Amino acid sequence: MKPSKKIDKIPPYLFVEIDKKIDEAKAKGIDVISLGVGDPDTPTFPNIVQAMHEAIDDASTHNYPPYQGTKEFRQACSNWMKKRFNAELDPEKEIVALIGSKEGIAHVFMSFVDEGDYTLVPDPAYPVYRNATYLAGGIPYFMPIGPENSYLPDLDQIPEDIAKKAKLIFLNYPNNPTGAVANLEYFKKVYEFAKKYNILICHDQAYCEMTYDGYVAPSFLEIEGAKDYCLEFFSHSKTYNMTGWRIGWAAGGEKAMNALKIIKNNIDSGAFKAIQRAGVVALETPQEKIDELNKMYQKRRDIMVEGLKELGWEFENPKATFYMWLPIPKTMNSAEFAKVMLEKAAVVVPPGTGYGPKGEGFFRIALTVSETRLREVLDRMKNAGIRYDMKKQ
Repeated sequence: MKPSKKIDKIPPYLFVEIDKKIDEAKAKGIDVISLGVGDPDTPTFPNIVQAMHEAIDDASTHNYPPYQGTKEFRQACSNWMKKRFNAELDPEKEIVALIGSKEGIAHVFMSFVDEGDYTLVPDPAYPVYRNATYLAGGIPYFMPIGPENSYLPDLDQIPEDIAKKAKLIFLNYPNNPTGAVANLEYFKKVYEFAKKYNILICHDQAYCEMTYDGYVAPSFLEIEGAKDYCLEFFSHSKTYNMTGWRIGWAAGGEKAMNALKIIKNNIDSGAFKAIQRAGVVALETPQEKIDELNKMYQKRRDIMVEGLKELGWEFENPKATFYMWLPIPKTMNSAEFAKVMLEKAAVVVPPGTGYGPKGEGFFRIALTVSETRLREVLDRMKNAGIRYDMKKQ
């Protein structure tokens, strides 16, 4: 029995490896603080949980859901898009329910990428963009992003012969892992690039509601005409603390949406109808509740900003997501620094290389533990002598 050669191209999934390290440390009785996975540490909003209880008790939710999502859920998504971005989306043709946005992101590559096709993928980036390209038989062309280009791919640096062969470009703003943001003017440049080369824009919007300091995340679907060249992937996971529920949606032009639906119809049978009902209630959550959640993360961010700067780090404060993307001390590489953090401070942080080769020189922090634990992280780093200007360990 011989697995597909595609599997050989896929490195071990970063967060599976992180979980292994956490389990090993805990087995030794070590009190580990994990700043690894972006999984909210506060519960799903009570009104959403209550809606789920009621939906489960309704036997009409127990059968197969419509493949594209219930009408109620798709209409709620359409209403949310209109309210949030003033974007008109037909709930019948331009919205599809997802079993979490990760599912749709992976499936869109199967929808558009043939053997040998190119995709344009940021580096560093959420690993699924790269790995789903390989699984679809494609070739990822890595667009380097870093401080030198404000973590925005420089479209002018993409060779024309690659652009002509590319089927899609994947972007994610607000960005994981860097916390970087983009404005509508940049999105317009990407749209013109996509039109020129007939490329599908795929935009991961998982963090669009997790913003600070007055920043408001835009959508490609605000741009006139962009819908025909774009699919955006939205998630309930981070905005409503629903990571385990696995519910989200894709929005965009009918032609691209139809291709995605064909793959989904042949692979999954849709999200549980009760979860979709709860998802409708989530989308109707008052903005004040979202603002409260963001204030909590902003406080956590500010604690880490102050503490890390006292330890010698210099960086711009992230305006979105609950991630911080930070340079490692010059005396070591990313993997070595992650090892030092675990062994000397019992703190788990992902090395930047887990998000691509250009992630070397950085590590990521997820602000998904309490203020008390974050202060403890800083104390442990200080006591262990972990500073930006630290000597070789």
